[in-house]
Amino acid sequence: MNNTLFLEIADYFFLIFHSFLIIFNLFAWIWIPLRKWHLFTISLTFASWIILGIRYGWGYCPLTDWHWEILRKKGLTDLPNSYISYLLERLLGLNFSTHLVDFLTLGLAFIALLISLFVNFRKKNV
Repeated sequence: MNNTLFLEIADYFFLIFHSFLIIFNLFAWIWIPLRKWHLFTISLTFASWIILGIRYGWGYCPLTDWHWEILRKKGLTDLPNSYISYLLERLLGLNFSTHLVDFLTLGLAFIALLISLFVNFRKKNV
């Protein structure tokens, strides 16, 4: 397989996988069989943002880092710090302020975490 084809496949892999994970983190708490997995992935996301963020900067995500590496090898430059900003631009052609995207990303993820904690640990009436 030539390098160009590998980079294209890797680009689409990260685009699909990372987008799916974002959607999963926002909404998987809704479906009962996925609630424990949701709590795991949303907790892992926050751990990455905070713990790895101590070393690499707040909000660090290894998936974003790896995807950026692929995109740089494809010749893309001037990539945003936020993967959500990138998705909005690439998929929808929308360009919002960095602060707004970061605020909504953190806010919605935090709400999803709180809901997940609630649905996973609330006492169930028997």
